[in-house]
Amino acid sequence: MATPAKKPHLVFFPFPAQGHVTPAFHLASLLHHLHGFDVTFVHTEHNRRRLLRARGADALAGSPGFRFVAVPDGLPASDEDAAQDMTALLLSLPTLVPHFKELVLSDELLASTASCCLLVSDVVPVQRAAKEIGLPCASFWTSSASFFMACHQFPQLAAKGLLPLKDAEQLRNGYLESTVVDWVPGMPKMRLKDFPSFIRTTDPDDAIIALTVSTVECHRTVPSAVIFHTFDELESQVLREMSAILPPIYTIGPLPLLLRQAAGAGDGPAAVDMSGSTSLSKENRACLDWLDGKRANSVVFVSFGSIVKLTNEQVVELAWGLANSGCGFLWVIRSDQQRPVLPPEFLAATEGRGCVTSWCPQPGVLRHAAVGAFLTHCGWNLMLESVSAGVPLLCWPGAADQQTNCWLACTGLRIGVEIGEDPRREDVELAIRQVMGGDDRGEELRTSATEWKEKAALATKPGGSSWVNLERLVNEVLTPLMHKP
Repeated sequence: MATPAKKPHLVFFPFPAQGHVTPAFHLASLLHHLHGFDVTFVHTEHNRRRLLRARGADALAGSPGFRFVAVPDGLPASDEDAAQDMTALLLSLPTLVPHFKELVLSDELLASTASCCLLVSDVVPVQRAAKEIGLPCASFWTSSASFFMACHQFPQLAAKGLLPLKDAEQLRNGYLESTVVDWVPGMPKMRLKDFPSFIRTTDPDDAIIALTVSTVECHRTVPSAVIFHTFDELESQVLREMSAILPPIYTIGPLPLLLRQAAGAGDGPAAVDMSGSTSLSKENRACLDWLDGKRANSVVFVSFGSIVKLTNEQVVELAWGLANSGCGFLWVIRSDQQRPVLPPEFLAATEGRGCVTSWCPQPGVLRHAAVGAFLTHCGWNLMLESVSAGVPLLCWPGAADQQTNCWLACTGLRIGVEIGEDPRREDVELAIRQVMGGDDRGEELRTSATEWKEKAALATKPGGSSWVNLERLVNEVLTPLMHKP
């Protein structure tokens, strides 16, 4: 009699920041609940402590076949309620390698299923370590495909003399905005300004540039598959171009919509966990009650995600831009960012039409009928949530992928208005009036946002492109593990 095939065991090891942990958890939940794969989900000790503080022990309780483990990240202890410094975290990633190897090689459960294990990760040193010990690997790229393609151009930018910058004055004199880069495959009408913020350096030996180039090259050579958190139609041009430079790619998103479709499907539990149990901050759900009392499309939702910190001056300019727009607003100012003091005159001027909170259930807020626009830094998860909800964007990009995502929202998808990277109150007010107003521009943005909402819904229904790609991932990458000797 043939030996029964072992069930594949998936080891998820996301980059330890909120914007990476959440989609990784969503994908792990889909594969576990809908397809029955066992999962070991790896947090850093820092994020494990934040989860326990924010959500209690239930957040890490796991379930049969789905467990959580934690490893050190090698960084000094920091405020448990705050995100770690991103540059320090990026440069510390090699310190995760020995802890990852120890986990895989010494953990009793993983050792017993080693012949059919697969790593799903976006941490390049961990991907390379998996290859060294013979563990198959799939990469999960949690930002946009456009960001990947932009990063892929760094050597070409250097060859053309555009990277690094000649001097710091090029950051201030309009050079980035006026320099057109029209040769990026699948990404027409780009400016140097629209590339990831990493290019804004004068250092020929910049460590983050070197890390980015290494990351892109790793994705070409190490993983057996690359999973993108997007859907085919959203980034169709750039995805067509990338299929020629990467291993097989699978576009699976938006994941929250796939999870809602999967609830009740398959042989697993009737409800897939959509409670946001990987949120590293405690949520204030009272803002949903506040929104219930507001007219449809009358509120601007303002959130800069889990990492971005505005300066005091930026907070004041944003505050007066909101006040002068005359619109209602729901503004998230994280607890680790509460140092800015909102002007008393602003609080008096907006009494009754503004709500400030420390954190909130963002997908629920964006789906609320009262929300008419989303003022954001253009982090990819928040952009996908906005697309899924059909809410136009007010784009204030900060760093990393956000400039490229802003370009996509405003130029490619036509669902956003770019406020700028350091706007004055007049810029904020004008942009809000454009998006929230009843003129042709506002109507165009709302129509486009509604169209993309419908496309996202179609992509994630059974038979849609993302649903089909999830099945392809299972059948072409994961299921074959069961038949390994």
